[in-house]
Amino acid sequence: MHNPPTPPLPQRLPVPLTIELSAAVDPGRARSNNEDSVALDNDVALAVLADGMGGYNAGEVASNMATSFIRNELGRWLREAHSHASDGEVRRAMDICVDNANRAIFNAANSNPQYAGMGTTLVVALFRENRLLVGHVGDSRAYRLRGGRLQQITRDHSLLQEQIDAGLITPEQAAFSANKNLVTRAVGVEDTVLLETHQHDVQPGDTYLMCSDGLSDMLDDASIGQLLLAHDSLAAACQALIDAANDAGGKDNISVVLVRASGGASTTSRFWWPFRR
Repeated sequence: MHNPPTPPLPQRLPVPLTIELSAAVDPGRARSNNEDSVALDNDVALAVLADGMGGYNAGEVASNMATSFIRNELGRWLREAHSHASDGEVRRAMDICVDNANRAIFNAANSNPQYAGMGTTLVVALFRENRLLVGHVGDSRAYRLRGGRLQQITRDHSLLQEQIDAGLITPEQAAFSANKNLVTRAVGVEDTVLLETHQHDVQPGDTYLMCSDGLSDMLDDASIGQLLLAHDSLAAACQALIDAANDAGGKDNISVVLVRASGGASTTSRFWWPFRR
């Protein structure tokens, strides 16, 4: 007679984090049109931000094409595969969606003279349980606020960053450079584009910021961090950042996405609780 197997002891597992998203876009004080675009999908904890460039209204077309295409295509894929897809498979899906968006923008630019030369920067952030997958192209940025310290977690694809990396100028000198808006990589400018992707751990209390250079060119990191720490509400923090950028000159369109992670306390359970958003 065989005894039934002893059931495994309950394991102490972390509860997946709750993810809150908020966003705001403002034309700034120097421009009448808005070439920035953001798109959120709360159901799959996905945020997309883009800063367009090109001729009259073309930058606006490029950024809107990028954010809407990636939110719709990647969001649909995630709904079908999110629960069982590996991080590697998700990164591959991000690459494919960005490549498809790049080709759509590139083809539109080459088939319509009004859109010639248009392109856009891009930041894509996807939260999976206690992890963040972030991909970017160009000089729009992602930051993490943790323990009162703000850290940039993307590295600009820009001439200025290359000069800093080569030791030709210091970060302090870069703040006053005339080459701020010269990117070395953009979506839709060529028939292919390389999305730089990184994975980060997410901890309870983390706040993540995605922004266009309309914010980061107007405010230094210390000022951004102070404003984030001063507001409990993400919507209020978004507005405070935009107001501060405008008060500093508002020389470009300003787009901001804020994401906060909360919860995550350990619990005794045999099962992984569903991901709550």
